[in-house]
Amino acid sequence: MSTDTVRDAGPGAAPTAARFDPVVDAFAVAPAVAAPAPAVTAPAAPAGSPVEPVPAVLSGAVEDPPAYDELAADFRPLFARIAEGALEREERRELPYEAVTWLAEAGFGALRVSRAAGGRGASLTQLFRLLIELAEADPNVAHLLRGHFAYLEHALTDKDPATRTFWAREAVAGRLIGNASSEQGNGGLWDTRTRVAPDEDGTWRLDGTKYYSTGSIFADWISVGAVAPDGERVTVAARADAPGVERVDDWDGFGQRLTGSGTTVFTGVEVDPRGIVPYAARRPTILGAYFQLHLLATLAGIGRAVVTDAVEFVRPRTRTFGSATTPLPREDPLVQAVVGRLSAASYAADATVLAAAEALDALTRAAARGTATQEDHDTADVGAYRAQLVVIDLVLRSATELFEVGGASATSTTRRLDRHWRNARTIASHNPVIAKERLIGDHVLNGTSPSAGFVTTVAQGRPA
Repeated sequence: MSTDTVRDAGPGAAPTAARFDPVVDAFAVAPAVAAPAPAVTAPAAPAGSPVEPVPAVLSGAVEDPPAYDELAADFRPLFARIAEGALEREERRELPYEAVTWLAEAGFGALRVSRAAGGRGASLTQLFRLLIELAEADPNVAHLLRGHFAYLEHALTDKDPATRTFWAREAVAGRLIGNASSEQGNGGLWDTRTRVAPDEDGTWRLDGTKYYSTGSIFADWISVGAVAPDGERVTVAARADAPGVERVDDWDGFGQRLTGSGTTVFTGVEVDPRGIVPYAARRPTILGAYFQLHLLATLAGIGRAVVTDAVEFVRPRTRTFGSATTPLPREDPLVQAVVGRLSAASYAADATVLAAAEALDALTRAAARGTATQEDHDTADVGAYRAQLVVIDLVLRSATELFEVGGASATSTTRRLDRHWRNARTIASHNPVIAKERLIGDHVLNGTSPSAGFVTTVAQGRPA
């Protein structure tokens, strides 16, 4: 993965940008920030690439998705390779750079780019199914791609064809996008201290420090929340390898330890003004639901891994409980019942995530046709929030009940079975369940749009 390309607005095109939404840290269409001519000259399109912008590059807007089994067959061998090293990476606290590179080179980051534009053409539901499978192999790897897919989901539907084309090409080329929104200290995303402004020479520069920069340490681009000179909240697309960018692996959470969710420092980082994007607070967006469902897909993958580890623990085991009624644990009705409950919980978690994903998929198709309504947005949001309440509870209980299949040996640090609960608890802490309960109730009782009440966690030493 390299970042040899800067944003190309197309021959003769005026600089355009999209607004930063501090609630979801994503791109939405808006007038460009007033800025001087770009300080960085965009290179010519590489040989063999289309000269004209692709009319529609988001899967579902121009074509039907491929069969899921066909799509998954291409990635399952890669997921198996990632799973082989997951426990060792956990033991060594080794960031999964190699696994991320494998995925990027295989085109995983271009799943939502249409096949006509060189991507894989996956629907949103198919993306979430694949993320569940990837999270079963390693939930850290699935989680760290959250900012990438969320960013692309808006960038690939930008009204500016050049913007769509640029980000589609970046994704197809295997380049990934990280996220840097939250800052430690008092206040939330509304109170960011990161600034972007022109220097004396007119070159726009980015300065600030971010925390919870999930995925950015692996990325080629970073989506950064900042404030422009006029006080406007903006997002800045910064190249991750630009001089002045420092990415630090200092995330100290007890779970999801390998997501690179630590500090990113920007010191006088030169940025292209076409990538500075004002915030549009009132535009309906799918990204509140998307961000939540990505986490839930990761949780569902953990639920699957719990079942796998339970089976692998019990099947070869010959030592049984003193009060057991059978000589082998796998024949013990009580152990069988525990594994049955774990399997059912995993099935329910999968089904719940994918049901919510279908509603979000329907919304994206309606948006592509220009027929999406506020009711469509509310349906997708409520579906994601309901799924959050169900899936978190299912997976956390399973990650604890896993230990009922064995005695004290199940707590051995060499098995690291505790990682499932630690990872699930960390993901569950990203967004407040109690707030979603209230939003759902208000919607059911009073018809209040759930989108109006979405608020991110204030970054005060905990994940947002």
